[in-house]
Amino acid sequence: MGTSRMFRIFVVLGSAFMILLIIIYWDDVGASHLYLHTPVSPGPKIPHPPPQQRPQTSRTPSFLSDIDAFVNQFLEPGTGEPTDPVPVDTSNQSEKAEERYIPRREWKIHLTPVAAELRERQEQRRKLLQEMCANDSVVFPGKNRSFDDIPNKELDHLIVDDRHGIIYCYVPKVACSNWKRIMIVLSESLLHDGVPQRDPLAIPRDLVHNSSMHFTFNKFWKRYGKFARHLMKVKLKKYTKFLFVRDPFVRLISAYRNKFELRNDDFYRRFAQVMLRRYANQPTPPASVDEAFAVGVHPSFSHFIQYLLDPQTEKEMPFNEHWRQVYRLCHPCQIQYDFVGHLETAEEDAEHLLRQLRVDNVVEFPTSHRNLTASSWEADWFSTVPVEARRELYKLYEPDFRLFGYDRPDSILNE
Repeated sequence: MGTSRMFRIFVVLGSAFMILLIIIYWDDVGASHLYLHTPVSPGPKIPHPPPQQRPQTSRTPSFLSDIDAFVNQFLEPGTGEPTDPVPVDTSNQSEKAEERYIPRREWKIHLTPVAAELRERQEQRRKLLQEMCANDSVVFPGKNRSFDDIPNKELDHLIVDDRHGIIYCYVPKVACSNWKRIMIVLSESLLHDGVPQRDPLAIPRDLVHNSSMHFTFNKFWKRYGKFARHLMKVKLKKYTKFLFVRDPFVRLISAYRNKFELRNDDFYRRFAQVMLRRYANQPTPPASVDEAFAVGVHPSFSHFIQYLLDPQTEKEMPFNEHWRQVYRLCHPCQIQYDFVGHLETAEEDAEHLLRQLRVDNVVEFPTSHRNLTASSWEADWFSTVPVEARRELYKLYEPDFRLFGYDRPDSILNE
């Protein structure tokens, strides 16, 4: 009996080991089955009438279905996520909160079609990305590497919402605060009085940019270990991927205004002091942003451009995300985005995207006209920047101009 029992144990362990090997190395076939039975949006937990019986067809059990069954035993039912052994904290739940809970309605069918011109706009933007990525005249670092070659630390801008099958690559200074708010609402990762927060604008700014509120690709390693990169590819294939971009030079102006014309002690200490020492002939700049503002000291926009063009800047650290090129943040030649929004057409694009995602009955994009930087201001801002520096700056950001269809700013570069 003992020998027979040990034999059965070894058979089971051997089978499990072989299944795991197949999951790890069966990239093409395994990827198409790993999440095949995982619903993207499970819907509310409310009673439903029993489904109508469908005619059953005979189906021969396959080895792949055995693999699915093996993987699914480690996943929470209906989520596609690993089982979390930590008990859920229900201390903030209440009967009143349950009464106020509004069931999710993502499954509502939208009958009104999206305007043809909006669909055509997206088709043109996606086609342009493909053409520029295949065009040998458009050259930039990392363009021809594979997705597997992208370091994990460079995947921290890809936010994943498993509830709705969405991946959003956020670009700072391109309405990313409001899109992050929408991602929090959709993922239901923030509770208010015991129920998911439904109002994007009610989410405090400190939470919007809190990394713990967002599940990004660079966190996959901690959760999934050796399966991380494989699961990234599965989700990139199945989920809807989007990003929003903006005229690169106008984005730089917006970044400068927000980080150096306003009181921001962190950016003052990390960046402004460096600019003042290197380019403003101030070897001992004020110690804090309050002291600097009190005496009217801050780096000029021309100093900021000098800092971006200085080879020493990249040697010390990669560009900060607020002025890092979009191709370095979102990897558009490795990731085939389904939707490319422009800040210049933000309202139309946001409405189109939410319709496409089938969540426009759940959340609306919050529009705001506060502190917007207009493209018509470019000439005034760059008037203090030498023409040669403007041309060098264009070379630095030219891939973003060409990838996303922004015209070369000849009026600024040819003065």
